[in-house]
Amino acid sequence: MARPADPHARAALIAAARTEFVKKGIRGARIEDITAACGLSKGAFYLHYSSKEALFGEVVGEFTEAMNRLITQRKEDADRFFTEHGPLEPGDVTERSERYEGLVRMSTDADLRTLELMWAYRDVVHVLTRGCQGTEFETVMWQVVEHEVARVAQDFQRLQSNRAFRTDVPPEVTGSLLVGTYLLLAQRMSQMEQKPDLAAWASSLHRLILEGSLAPGVTAPRPASSRTPKTSPRRSPPARALSRTRSTPR
Repeated sequence: MARPADPHARAALIAAARTEFVKKGIRGARIEDITAACGLSKGAFYLHYSSKEALFGEVVGEFTEAMNRLITQRKEDADRFFTEHGPLEPGDVTERSERYEGLVRMSTDADLRTLELMWAYRDVVHVLTRGCQGTEFETVMWQVVEHEVARVAQDFQRLQSNRAFRTDVPPEVTGSLLVGTYLLLAQRMSQMEQKPDLAAWASSLHRLILEGSLAPGVTAPRPASSRTPKTSPRRSPPARALSRTRSTPR
């Protein structure tokens, strides 16, 4: 009777394999090094996976499915937003209208969810971009990239429709710029031990793309913290009150 597979061993193998793949790539990683790193035998490995490629394929599948869900959710959120609120006008940006602020919140939250996913799978992204040449995984990351570039281009085209955002830049260029930035950030993450402030990164990405792409003549909104608060003009007290509050000379 076949020995049942230990689910704890499976998790240990995955963790050890992800580390080995980052160090040596798919082709360079060896099953004996993976099993030695987590204190298991090669026999234990084959209870769970038929090959190191099968193990990596499972992890890659989890990552790409999660990324595709985020892309689909973001497209649905954008469709719903523009259906309910209509396209952005130039005045929305300069006046920080509720419509503009709603788009900011939606975009920043979506950027943050994507960055959180990339942090969780930063080692996988590293291997997909640098350590899988000559394997069946060689084109996986670029398929994800093309999907996301198309999504960003569609969103930017909507922002161009009422000329609030510049129309002399092809939407595909903006999509490539943003997605390329994500890839570079993912590479940085793969070298980090401590999690960065991803919320600040998401906010910066938003400002870089949206406010850096405004149409000529459209003024970028000032940050809320830099605005001069509106105050009522100070009224001088009546002369009698002044005379009552003035100190009497001794």
